[in-house]
Amino acid sequence: MLDVPRELVRYLAQLLSAERRARGTRRGTRSLTCFYQALLVIVWFRKAEDATVLGAGFGISRATVYRYLAEGITVLSAQAPDLHEALQRAADEGWAFVILDGKLFDCDRLAETATSVKGETIDAWYSGKHRDFGANVQAVMRPDGLIIWTSPSLPGHMHDLSCAQQLGVTAALNWAAAELQLPALADAGYEGAGHGIKTPTKQPAGGRQLAVANRTVNRLLRGLRWQGERGFAILVGRWKTLRHTTASPRRIGDIVAAALHLTHFEYRILPETH
Repeated sequence: MLDVPRELVRYLAQLLSAERRARGTRRGTRSLTCFYQALLVIVWFRKAEDATVLGAGFGISRATVYRYLAEGITVLSAQAPDLHEALQRAADEGWAFVILDGKLFDCDRLAETATSVKGETIDAWYSGKHRDFGANVQAVMRPDGLIIWTSPSLPGHMHDLSCAQQLGVTAALNWAAAELQLPALADAGYEGAGHGIKTPTKQPAGGRQLAVANRTVNRLLRGLRWQGERGFAILVGRWKTLRHTTASPRRIGDIVAAALHLTHFEYRILPETH
């Protein structure tokens, strides 16, 4: 039993079929049909099954499982919209603002290193803030909590603002605020991101109190932002494989984008369940 709609499996099977035709794969040369390959991919996303267990269940080798999963992730992530397209669609749908947030997706420890701002050698994928290894993924969400776009993954030691700037997210959001009248709300970690990204005012140094006006604005921003920050919880709660992955952390961005596309499909065909 798998608690996903059969239409979702058929949809992914159609994407895989198109991919096989594009590659010139001959009929009868694959261990699984497109439908069962799609089922395998969705089982992995939904239940985070071990590759050996999946292979035993579908009668294929562990290596074939990894190859089929990579194909499924590729065809799903390829359907993800461009950030400007996602922002334009949000504006066309009448949303008053979007929400910017980042998350560290847990992964295995890696030997890759980087140089810190102090000139020290550090673990590239280790986040001092979270005290864990992971990949930083940025996301833009609607006010109701549905993520509309996710970024490629960057090393976990990087700050959210640095990631957003390096990936061009801040530039796109400032464009949306100016051209589409679609501002973005973010937490204090994005302070200085630009005129189109509204962040709370930080507490002054020396124990001084914030002005009443600033406290009021901060409370208003929290009241508008809280529901949108459910976005990552919706993804991770629905697709168990996002809670920890042994894949290359540079692929985590594609895995998250693939999971997001699965979520969007479910929202479209089963709106009454969400």
